[in-house]
Amino acid sequence: MNKKRALITGITGQDGSYLAQLLLEKGYDVHGLVRRSSNLNRNRIDFFLDLDHTTQNSRFAFNLHYGNLTDSSSIENIMEEVKPTEIYNLGAQSHVKISFDVPIETVDVTGLGTLRLLDAYKRLCPEARFYQASSSEMFGEVSEQTQSEETPFHPRSPYGCAKVYSFWQTINYRESYGLHASNGILFNHESERRGENFVTRKITRGLTRIKLGSQQKLSLGNLDSKRDWGYAKDFVEAMWLMLQQSKPDDYVIGTGETHSVREFLEESANNLSLKIKSNGQTGIDEKYLDENGNIVVEVNPEYFRPAEVSFLLANPKKAKDQLHWEPKTKFKELVQIMTNHDLKIAQEEEYLKNRK
Repeated sequence: MNKKRALITGITGQDGSYLAQLLLEKGYDVHGLVRRSSNLNRNRIDFFLDLDHTTQNSRFAFNLHYGNLTDSSSIENIMEEVKPTEIYNLGAQSHVKISFDVPIETVDVTGLGTLRLLDAYKRLCPEARFYQASSSEMFGEVSEQTQSEETPFHPRSPYGCAKVYSFWQTINYRESYGLHASNGILFNHESERRGENFVTRKITRGLTRIKLGSQQKLSLGNLDSKRDWGYAKDFVEAMWLMLQQSKPDDYVIGTGETHSVREFLEESANNLSLKIKSNGQTGIDEKYLDENGNIVVEVNPEYFRPAEVSFLLANPKKAKDQLHWEPKTKFKELVQIMTNHDLKIAQEEEYLKNRK
């Protein structure tokens, strides 16, 4: 039997690296699309390149291909070369706040990039199965207490708007051409591989450095924003499960719990035995102080979005019933995993600094 071949866009990102790891463990040949740049930015997947990819019953491959979601010819060339059986489109300009600064680039990569990929998929390998990484940011200004596959979209950022476009293009290609194309509407999912410009990783990196005295304070945006936070390693399993179904469909993936940025901050501080306390003010006047009255965390309006999304909470019943998927990692465990990981990094940084 021919081995399955997966093509992953965004393979150097958090989700791409976890998905590649999962598929390699399942014996897939894994191919990733990467942009050519002076900064390789492959730290999340470097260890794949060093492995002897051997299992008991088979030998599998991990390959990278230069391409770009803004370039149709590179997508087509890679598709023809790889002939994938499964395609996972995780590539995007995925930082919501930054999407306000670079809206055209965001829409070109995150929106039109999906269309370029879908069109190449339709023409070159229509028997393959396609996964589109959709986002809870599509819900934006929510109209229901929990968000399911039936909840109307009201995106509040260029990123959210681009994701809505990609979502409907995926459905359009599925219905028009009979393709096995599915959307995973993933709520916030974090990990120790999260980019350091995202708020959860910014918190764990900042507080661990503050704990060791190498950083004085941490600047954050809206502490009252609430999100449904899960573990990225759990979520990529749901992506894979969608493409193993006999029929394509769209699924909300989340934990069914919501927690504020404030809760994430305080839980991380508790893990570090870092005693901090709010000054009791609200909004941009709020600060967290240590036992000596020093400012440890401050609210900076620079980190607020032009249009805020204040609350997101998933209703993942369909995924649980049809995919038999359940998140394995609870909120406190997720925060602990990230905090412990970043404490080790901060300790290594201090060690290297003291050696100089």
